[in-house]
Amino acid sequence: MYSDNHLINKAKEGEISAFEELIRRYDRHVINIAYSYRNSQDDAKDIYQEVFLRVFKGIKNFEFRSEFSTWLYRITANVCITYKRKEKRDKMESLDKNYFESENESYKDRLEGEEKSDDLVVNNELKSKINDVINILPERQRMAFTLKYYEGLKIKEIAEMMNCQEGTIKRYLFNATNLMREKLQPLYG
Repeated sequence: MYSDNHLINKAKEGEISAFEELIRRYDRHVINIAYSYRNSQDDAKDIYQEVFLRVFKGIKNFEFRSEFSTWLYRITANVCITYKRKEKRDKMESLDKNYFESENESYKDRLEGEEKSDDLVVNNELKSKINDVINILPERQRMAFTLKYYEGLKIKEIAEMMNCQEGTIKRYLFNATNLMREKLQPLYG
């Protein structure tokens, strides 16, 4: 197995298979970040495509000052934030659609089909409420929260990706956690 640096050098020389291998190594991470940030498969796919298009165009300028993963996640974070701004201008999503649609089932299939246990309904409601609160977080707080709690990254890594100080990331996480606690507290009495 080749190192990321070897693959980057080969990709810089125009070897498409090396670039494709880099995509294979990191594609799941990028799609997970995009999905947890946007909570929409369609949006996550759009973000994914934009990220790897930017990586493809920019890899020739990659200077090995950071790990490839850090550079890639920084691009992902920027695309997610930019996508959110663009979306605010372009459209509003339906809460019903987000709540009732799963990865492979349509709203109609759910209504016609399965009976759900009380636990599943409660879990779906809780997940929906958590996603609603995450979606109202300011963009940079949302990104820090997503990278920390959904991707499991360290504060130092997040700071590098978001191009800010570790203390700033800690403040984003503190504020995001407090808002989450405040908004979700009524669920727990």
